[in-house]
Amino acid sequence: MRAVHATPRRWRARAMTVALWSGALLTLTPCLLIVGHILVSGIGQLTPTFLTTAPAPPGVRGGGIANGLLGSLLLVLIATTFAVPVGVGAGLFLAEHRGARTASVVRLLADVLGGLPTIVIGIAVWELVVRPSGHFSAWAGGAALALLIIPLVARATESMVRLVPPALSEAAMALGFSRWRTARVVVLRTALPGIATAVLLATARAAGEAAPLLFTAFGSPYWSADPARPIAAVPLQIYAYALGPYDDWRAQAWTSALVLLLIVAGFAALARGVLAARARLLAAVTPRVGRFDD
Repeated sequence: MRAVHATPRRWRARAMTVALWSGALLTLTPCLLIVGHILVSGIGQLTPTFLTTAPAPPGVRGGGIANGLLGSLLLVLIATTFAVPVGVGAGLFLAEHRGARTASVVRLLADVLGGLPTIVIGIAVWELVVRPSGHFSAWAGGAALALLIIPLVARATESMVRLVPPALSEAAMALGFSRWRTARVVVLRTALPGIATAVLLATARAAGEAAPLLFTAFGSPYWSADPARPIAAVPLQIYAYALGPYDDWRAQAWTSALVLLLIVAGFAALARGVLAARARLLAAVTPRVGRFDD
């Protein structure tokens, strides 16, 4: 009987293996094609000069995206400065008051905000910030990117905090810690690697967005670090160069896309490094805990 049933099980196992590998290949193929095309099209102009010079005037060959890199850095700094405290605080609130009606409303709003098209966020910030002030600015662009980061960080923080063993919180409160101090010193510190990973991934997503910046930061061909003025960004320069009438601009659009791809990949690699460091730390601490328990 065992020999009779072994063959169908083996065939089903092989069929599932083939199906899984086929699904993996179908998922990876478009990604590899996109990355390969960007790499082939953009590697030719990727030089130190391209990264350290401002754009050339229209019709003049050469130039670079240094002002766009500076602008993207400033926009990301503004966005994370506002978004990370709000997102972490919201996630901690959701985890600590998970059964409250207010928490359900906040969770729903975070999910809705995270699912909105980014261009809708850009239009909303234009109406609330740009139109009353009368001009585009890096502040408005940073606010738009912050609205992209907040729901991701909030939901990730909630998930990470829920993974913290309740015994840690109970022990801290038994020692006389207040609820706020327990959440800040014990819970958040324990969940910090996971929260840091979520912040890095959310920042990588925000750094590659162009749609909300079209209505807020607007872009600029000049050097500018003034957050009260329109400012350049790498995604905006890709958009402008891709639609430009010059072949050199379109070539620079591909190179800018490659730079942006490398930046996002760097954020992702840093996030994986944080997780790997946490895993090594846990592996080093676990045997000691076991010996102490014994």
